[in-house]
Amino acid sequence: MGNILKAVVAFVPSNKCQKYLLDELEEMPVDKMVDLSGSQLRRLPLHICSFRELVKLYLSDNNLNHLPPELEQLQNLQILALDFNNFKALPLVVCSLKQLCILYLGNNKLCSLPVELRLLRNLKTLWIESNCLQYLPEVVCELSLLKTLHAGSNALRTLPTQLQRLQELRTIWLSGNLLSEFPSVLLEMPFLEVIDVDRNSIRFFPSLVHLPGLKLVIYDHNPCRNAPKVAKGVRRVGRWSEETPEPRKRSGAVIEITLDEKPSPPPATKPEPE
Repeated sequence: MGNILKAVVAFVPSNKCQKYLLDELEEMPVDKMVDLSGSQLRRLPLHICSFRELVKLYLSDNNLNHLPPELEQLQNLQILALDFNNFKALPLVVCSLKQLCILYLGNNKLCSLPVELRLLRNLKTLWIESNCLQYLPEVVCELSLLKTLHAGSNALRTLPTQLQRLQELRTIWLSGNLLSEFPSVLLEMPFLEVIDVDRNSIRFFPSLVHLPGLKLVIYDHNPCRNAPKVAKGVRRVGRWSEETPEPRKRSGAVIEITLDEKPSPPPATKPEPE
C-alpha cells in the first residue's frame, strides 16, 4: 500500500479503514509480536487488544495521542513502543500493564509522567528522550528494578536526590539537556556503569574515582575546563580524555583553551526494536 493512500485512509475512523491500514492483521502472530510502526495510525484498532498473549507491541512513528482502555487486556505485554507519536500525556491504561519491562516514550510531547507509573514494578528500561520534561518526574525514582534510563534531549536542569534509590540502575543517558552542574546525586550511585552528560552546560567535573562500577563516562560538548577523574580502566569520551584529565599548566597558570563551538544536536534516532 502506498504511503499517500495510507495517509488518506488514516483520516477515516471506520473499523474497515483502520483494518486496511493493518494489511488485514486478524490473528495474533505466532511470535506474539505486532509491529505497526509507521502505519499512519491515529487510533489503535481495538481487535489488537484481543491478542491477550501478545508480548511485544510496537506502535512507533504513528499519529497516536491516546490509547483505548481495552489495552488493559494485554496483561502479558513486556515491550511497548509509543515513541515518535503525539502524546501530550501518558495514557493511564499503560500503567495497568504490570508485566512491562521496556517502555519507549521518546519523541512525544510529554511534560510530566503520571504517579501511576509506579505500578510498573517490572520496568527495567525507560526511554523518555526528546520530550518536554523540565524536571525528571519523581515517580521514576520509584521504579525499583530500573536498569536503563534514557532522558536525553529534554530541558532538565537537575536530578532529584531520590534517584539514588534506584540501586539497580546501571546506565543513565542525559545528553542534550540544560545541566549547568554535574548532578550530585550521581556521585552517590556507586553501581552506575554508564553516565552520559554529553551536550550540556557543565563547567566543572568532580572526581568519579570513587564509583567502583563505572565503565564509561561521556562528557563531550560541555564548556568544561577539566575532565572528570576516573579509576583505571574507565573509558572517557570528551576533551582531554586520552591524556591528562586537567588542562596543561605552565608557570602555575592554566593555559587558556578555546573550546570548539557547540555543535547542533544530532537528529533524534529511532531505537532499534528489542
